[in-house]
Amino acid sequence: MAALASSLIRQRREVKDPQANRQVANKRKPCPKANKSLCQKQILLLISKVRLCGNRGRKLEKRPEPQLKGIVTRLYNRHGFYLQMLPDGTMDGTKDESSSFLQFNLIPVGLRIVAIQSTKTGLYIGMNSDGYLYTSEHFTPECKFKESVFENYYVTYSSILYRQTQSGRAWYIGINRDGQVMKGNRVKKTKGAAHFLPKLIEVAMYREPSLHEVVVVAELSSPKKMAKASDSPVLQNGKKDPPSKTKTS
Repeated sequence: MAALASSLIRQRREVKDPQANRQVANKRKPCPKANKSLCQKQILLLISKVRLCGNRGRKLEKRPEPQLKGIVTRLYNRHGFYLQMLPDGTMDGTKDESSSFLQFNLIPVGLRIVAIQSTKTGLYIGMNSDGYLYTSEHFTPECKFKESVFENYYVTYSSILYRQTQSGRAWYIGINRDGQVMKGNRVKKTKGAAHFLPKLIEVAMYREPSLHEVVVVAELSSPKKMAKASDSPVLQNGKKDPPSKTKTS
């Protein structure tokens, strides 16, 4: 009797409010995950974890820095000397092939323009407005050299900033017959002093060197180690040392 009474009450409610029952029925939708097996659920969970880990890894990745392809080489001069940079920053020529100060990084910084950096000391070769070679801790416009191939397949390195004012002749890196570094304005491109033969050791990738401005005022500039030129006294801080007086007997 109780079951019969409850069924009659349910039928009366459906007759009075049929839309409410339809809305409730419409709201009930089968869950798509309910029909999936346990194995399928585990696969979906694993895929979601992999996607989450992948997004985290992408956020931590850093953009690769721009790379420049250069070479590690030894610069062999036509007069039979290797250009070397000693630990104190001085430069000269040597015939000792076993020296550990002969290797240089040739880093391209423009079209046929290179920076010459010692692999041992990390110093750059520069040429100042007087034609003297010096070593610098920072890469400046004075450290840019134009690399040109001569007729005999030797390579010359000339300053980008400085040249003869009247003739326009370039200033070159050069080594004389005694193995001493010469002033740039005394070196001619047709002479053997300016001819170098790069002997490749390996190809390397470099970061683009950051450019520093040349400080004209000597008191504000950092001390520079100058090369021992064959025809002039050593320069320090952009000032010329007075020539020493020799005693005559």
